[in-house]
Amino acid sequence: MEALEIKTALDAIKLQVETKSTENATEVKGMIETLEGKMVKGADLEDMKAELRVELKAIQDYADLLDVKLNEKKGSGMSEKKSYGEVVTKSIIDNAVQIGEVGNKSTKLQLDIKAVGNMTLGANLTGDQNRDYSDNIQIVPSQLLNFSDLVSTVAISGGTYTFPRETTSEGSISQQTEGAVKSQIDYDITMVDVSTNYLAGRAVYSKKMRNNLPFLESFIPRALRRDYFKAENAKFSAELSAVATASVLTSGNRIERLISNVAALEGIDYAVNGIVVTPADYWAIMLTEKSTGAGYGLPGIVTMEGGNLKINGISIFKATWLAANKYFVGDWSYVQKVVTEGLVLEFSTEDNDNFSKNNITARIEAQIALAVERPNAVIFGDFTTSV
Repeated sequence: MEALEIKTALDAIKLQVETKSTENATEVKGMIETLEGKMVKGADLEDMKAELRVELKAIQDYADLLDVKLNEKKGSGMSEKKSYGEVVTKSIIDNAVQIGEVGNKSTKLQLDIKAVGNMTLGANLTGDQNRDYSDNIQIVPSQLLNFSDLVSTVAISGGTYTFPRETTSEGSISQQTEGAVKSQIDYDITMVDVSTNYLAGRAVYSKKMRNNLPFLESFIPRALRRDYFKAENAKFSAELSAVATASVLTSGNRIERLISNVAALEGIDYAVNGIVVTPADYWAIMLTEKSTGAGYGLPGIVTMEGGNLKINGISIFKATWLAANKYFVGDWSYVQKVVTEGLVLEFSTEDNDNFSKNNITARIEAQIALAVERPNAVIFGDFTTSV
């Protein structure tokens, strides 16, 4: 019989003893290791079995001594445990077949040994490989243009902004006939009120999330600011399109329609200083053909200056807050953003039940309004309208 086979069988007994109880397992393991040291290559199986019985009796005696101590502990109120004698005896019984087969030339213990091969992550690694983490979060971008970039801002101390708007007039200025009464004219004025309201939002997150994700403190303010302006852009765009002059054009390509609307506003004395279109329409203008199949050919007054597309010097802006095919042409000096309280970002641990739940509230808000002082200073159109 081979020493390796005997050692394998005894190792199985040690493993069972160790996994069933950790208390005093060192002593039992030491006794078995002493027995392993006495193995001699080529020793007779019967001699080995006899020695096994002698050594196991010593282990049993030691275990019986432990049983006495364990029984004393049980008498003092400690929980009952199996004696080491019981554990070892059961281990020998469980492995009796393997021990009996050691040295039998016709029967060998089958050792499950994996074939040697090249090491790969898939075959040899349990768990994940090492990671490197970046604290630079790839944030969703802000919109290309904010509505407030097109207009000026009026700061007020109260909640209402009132401005006078000229409406109609009667009479005229005319040449005086000698000896006759001069012509008379009068003017009508309307006081227009614009009330500011809060545009606001909040985010609630845990202190643990803040502590465990270092990038969170810089990400939250950026994300809230981005989403605030998205909401403000949508609000102001909807309000302006509702009161602006609707385009009456039903034909022509994009460039032709924009030029016609500029001419219409200049015809009533407005100085157009900005055109707003969607990015899709912006680039469609760049691809305008001379005629179908004749290649690209922008009119001479359509230029690209410093990366900015212009029509006769009037800048064309790209806005993702406009609906598809929609556009604004206007004199933006007659549109104002009214602000009672500017944009504020605040953090609090006292909101609602934040203190008890260990949460943090981030709040962003501004008290604002849009004042369209002269609605006919802006034209709102659609490139797809037709007769």
